[in-house]
Amino acid sequence: MSEEKAARRASTGEGAVKSAVRALAILDLLAQRGAPMRFPEIVRELGYPQSSLHALIKTLHAAQWVEFDESTREYTLGIRAWEAGNAYQRALSLAERAQPFMNSARDELNETIQLAVLDGGRHNVYLAKAEGDQRLVLESHVGGRLPAHATGVGKVLLAALEDTEVRRRIGDAELEQYTETTIKDIDELLEHLRGVRQRGYATDHEEYTVGVRCVAVPVKDHRGTVVAAMSVSVPVVRFTEEFEQQSLKVIQRAAEGFSAALGHR
Repeated sequence: MSEEKAARRASTGEGAVKSAVRALAILDLLAQRGAPMRFPEIVRELGYPQSSLHALIKTLHAAQWVEFDESTREYTLGIRAWEAGNAYQRALSLAERAQPFMNSARDELNETIQLAVLDGGRHNVYLAKAEGDQRLVLESHVGGRLPAHATGVGKVLLAALEDTEVRRRIGDAELEQYTETTIKDIDELLEHLRGVRQRGYATDHEEYTVGVRCVAVPVKDHRGTVVAAMSVSVPVVRFTEEFEQQSLKVIQRAAEGFSAALGHR
């Protein structure tokens, strides 16, 4: 297999780092083969120089993405690859299982309901969505990533972490400001998250998009761990104080129902 073909196989884009391309190609090859492979086979398939390939496999092995059997001298995918695959499957399962509860909340409020999980520390990614039939709605899509510090779901998910973990994931750099109400720095964010923990929900008052507000609540599994966040997003013209209270009750009921389905008590 040529390096050009291996690069395409690793599904990399413009500006990709060569070592990352090659590491992904190794993992992709082992995944596609589905059987143990010796080093000469990997060299032959990928066509990389032996020295650089050996260094990459050594790095992947140290990080548990690749396993090596001393007796057979063969490589297979490691435990980290298994964990990544299971995390992906759990995300799909969460989206599928959440949909009936999201649809119920959507039917009551006739507004956009979304489900999200934390992607690293700076972003949340949306797994599922249920839209009402309003003419003026939030423009968003499943798979989209938004800055966690500027969204209701993101703040719910960050609030489930310890302050030290939030600081580690986000760092001390100034947070990007999207509107006049966006939280500006890590200290302000940590103070805000303490309030989210006390209230049990978060709000987004036009912090990412001017003209859009939302209310978000946590979803917990059987261990009591926050595994996702559910929100209702509404144009500010419809977001009255009365609606905010109503939407909070509805979204909490939907999230609690979904949490119970995940085994939370």
